[in-house]
Amino acid sequence: MRGKIAIFIDGNNLFHAARSVGVEIDYAKFLNFLRGDAPLLRAFFYTGVDERAERQQGFLLWMRRNGYRVVEKELKTYADGTKKANLDVEIAVDMLSLADKYDTAVLVSGDEDFSYAINAVAYKGVRVELAGFRSNTSPRLIDVADQFIELDTHIEEITKTDSRHGYHYPRNTGSLNTGNLNNSGSYQTGQLHNSGSYPVVQRPDPAQPERTGQMHNSGSYQASQLHNSGSINTANLTRVRDDEETAPVTE
Repeated sequence: MRGKIAIFIDGNNLFHAARSVGVEIDYAKFLNFLRGDAPLLRAFFYTGVDERAERQQGFLLWMRRNGYRVVEKELKTYADGTKKANLDVEIAVDMLSLADKYDTAVLVSGDEDFSYAINAVAYKGVRVELAGFRSNTSPRLIDVADQFIELDTHIEEITKTDSRHGYHYPRNTGSLNTGNLNNSGSYQTGQLHNSGSYPVVQRPDPAQPERTGQMHNSGSYQASQLHNSGSINTANLTRVRDDEETAPVTE
């Protein structure tokens, strides 16, 4: 029985953990996932902020209007040019000071520094659930929590549709878009898309004609004026990368 819950999200840690596994969190879905059917006391979101970053300010305004209590601290710029804001103390203090107001704490972080705070809250009779991506979560943290919610196994429930980062190759409208085309007995490509859908496959036998959907090898490849004369002419060959959304939380 979870009883009333309070959610504490280490925003910077979550953002970088999600980015490392190539996903983008949908925070509306994420809140519903963490809450489940339990009554919610508060959902705290802790993050460093750059007041000059208009896009981040818009994101934080959306968070405030959609069920989150945002706790922010201005980013500090260090000598090496990096910007950081550490909110570990704020998270630990809020977990402890509110411990008599909730039955279960849900901590979203992978930072081992919270292991002592988890123990301190547990000694007050509170159940502590830890949520994070396994590859970015300290084993020590997992050990001291009552339950570990492995976010890797709930990707569809917490991320934006088609949010995985990486290279995507749009369908062709006159030229072939691919990573690297190499004529050395086989054709090495990332993903090849065409308006006529020409999937390039590895040639099993150099003596046999290349089978590429509707492409035919008769001394030249008749697909967007692409010719095979010992080398591949890719005048309009481009690699297209998704516009990666600016990080809502910077560090």
